[in-house]
Amino acid sequence: MAELAADAGEDLTRRAQRFVGVHGVEVEVRPFAEDRQHWLALDVPAEVIDRMAAYHRRWGGLALPPAPHYDGGPRWFEPDLPERSDQGWAFEAGLPRTAVPYSFVIGPDGEFGIAAERYVPLYATIEGWVESVALAHEAFLDAEQVTKYSGDEVDELQLDGFEPMPEVRGVADTWWRGPDSLVAICTGEAVCLDHSPSRAAIRYSGIR
Repeated sequence: MAELAADAGEDLTRRAQRFVGVHGVEVEVRPFAEDRQHWLALDVPAEVIDRMAAYHRRWGGLALPPAPHYDGGPRWFEPDLPERSDQGWAFEAGLPRTAVPYSFVIGPDGEFGIAAERYVPLYATIEGWVESVALAHEAFLDAEQVTKYSGDEVDELQLDGFEPMPEVRGVADTWWRGPDSLVAICTGEAVCLDHSPSRAAIRYSGIR
């Protein structure tokens, strides 16, 4: 997927471009043109189908290494199953790697999120998800210590002196940078499933 990494331009940081170029794998997916008439026949608005087509052109067939949460995230990116809700039209971002009780979706405003009984945006864009996976991969390799927190343990994290990392465009999930540490906080699953024990965080300490 070196072509996609080179194409990313300002949409991805150099870290994420490098991650996609080195670790991304291209999977063969069906041409989206085959689906357009099918969705039009089901009264999906043309502008939603255009969004799906643009997503397919940009990301379709890209498989990344698994993320540390959400059971790894989508197996690969591929748009499917547009669905209307009170918030607008969303569509599936890609099939999950394992049996999780939610779908990965691209929301009405282009957010990357999960949906079950409710839709929860994790990051403001698909690029934010890619940045988060790249960060997790690099932080794990660089850290001297990795500490995981779940449920109420997340409240024990002290983030004084930490600043949010804007490149991930965090919504329900955020990344924080401190003097020698990175912290990822993931609340999306807890909100989506109304299950506070599903809150999770990882602290990567001793980052060089």
